[in-house]
Amino acid sequence: MSIVSVFKKFPKTFWVANTIELFERWAWYGFFMLFANYLTGSSDVGGLEFTQAQKGMLMGFGTGILYFLPVITGSIADKYGYKKVLFIAFIIYASAFILLPLFDTFTGVFIMYLYLALGAALFKPVISATIAKTTTDETASIGFGIFYMMVNIGAFFGPMVTLIFKNSSYNLVFYISAAIVSLNFILLLFYKEPDRKPNNDTLRTSIQNVFKNIALVIVDFKFMLFLLIIAGFWTMYNQLFFTLPVFIAQWVDTSVVFNFFHNTIPFFSENYGTNNGQMEAEFITNFDALFIIIFQIIVSTIVMKWQPLKTMMTGFLVCAIGMSLTLFTQNVLFTFAAIYIFAIGEMAGSPKITEYIGRIAPADKKALYMGYSFIPVFLGNIFAGIISGNVYQDMSDKTTFVKQEVAKRGIEISENLSQNEYFNQAAQAMNMNPMELTNYLWTSYNPSKIWYVILAIGLFAVVALYFYDKLLLNKKVRA
Repeated sequence: MSIVSVFKKFPKTFWVANTIELFERWAWYGFFMLFANYLTGSSDVGGLEFTQAQKGMLMGFGTGILYFLPVITGSIADKYGYKKVLFIAFIIYASAFILLPLFDTFTGVFIMYLYLALGAALFKPVISATIAKTTTDETASIGFGIFYMMVNIGAFFGPMVTLIFKNSSYNLVFYISAAIVSLNFILLLFYKEPDRKPNNDTLRTSIQNVFKNIALVIVDFKFMLFLLIIAGFWTMYNQLFFTLPVFIAQWVDTSVVFNFFHNTIPFFSENYGTNNGQMEAEFITNFDALFIIIFQIIVSTIVMKWQPLKTMMTGFLVCAIGMSLTLFTQNVLFTFAAIYIFAIGEMAGSPKITEYIGRIAPADKKALYMGYSFIPVFLGNIFAGIISGNVYQDMSDKTTFVKQEVAKRGIEISENLSQNEYFNQAAQAMNMNPMELTNYLWTSYNPSKIWYVILAIGLFAVVALYFYDKLLLNKKVRA
């Protein structure tokens, strides 16, 4: 069956839902790709100077809650209707984006981020269920591939827009996201709710039923094991947002990219470069989304008839290699290659997770079961927060290392300085420039060793999924 014939089988609601997803992801990633460096960056460039551990706790737990709540919000959507829940979600989204930059304490930012997470939690199971309900077994692979491509179009253009305004004010990053997500109020006028079995239970009864269903899932050993294994993939995947932007900003020399654009396409060096001749870290990490936009349909077409679990295993293995290699070197060209490898694995494996759970979900419980599909993402965010927080702080954080080096040498530097000012004074006291001090710390403290941790997590997920497939599943489930 050709791609064109598959496209013709999708109803109008499928395309409206995908467009809504595009703008929601545009708004989300417009701030989220910048969030790690916003939380931990130097105050003289608008950062909050939280520790890596605080960043890991906030992003890990806060984003984890976002992915746990769909277990409940999916049931709310089944009861009250998808369109109503989407409307409420966008109100929360827009207001949270406006309010979040008004807080600069850890507690204040944490609370506002949880409020934002509530809006996202209302949105996610509804839009995923809409895609599942507007695709068939015949069109699901291409349909979820298109959905994933829309995610990445939004993920690419979001940071590309907000990065231009970041140096003027981080507040603009959040306000732009508020404006973009508000476009979905218009698209809701064209959204036709897919077939949904009416739920006449009270809200209390609906929530009670949710926890009864959770109990049924918990005793379903095979399904629970699958969710736990997939959590390993998401732990590795989330380093793209939690760890990689910070690692690039702290360690990777991106001057070769800056010089290339400065000599060929000055627009990019002027808008996505820094004052010291480097490119913004998020500009580099954003190539993951660009690669997916270009290659997702091709990869989805290739794996369309592959068994979901075997496709996931292949994708996870490639992802594990790619993500671990992004943290391996200070050479930005190597980083680009590693991000490309990671993206190929991501394109093959990630959409198949949603497709697999969508296939096994009862027709009248799509939103609820799609809520369960977020459980491994919830666990993956919690674990990723630990890796990018305490583990990164101990193994790879440049701020930690320079303070250790200053203490070791008995140098006196005021703790009231911004991170950048502290680092520059430390370099001066050691008779080095900032780049020389960075290279010295790289050689002395070996921050790239965190790549072993990421690779181990990815390989564990691949091996566990292999034995899950071989030992626990029958042929009917594998199909």
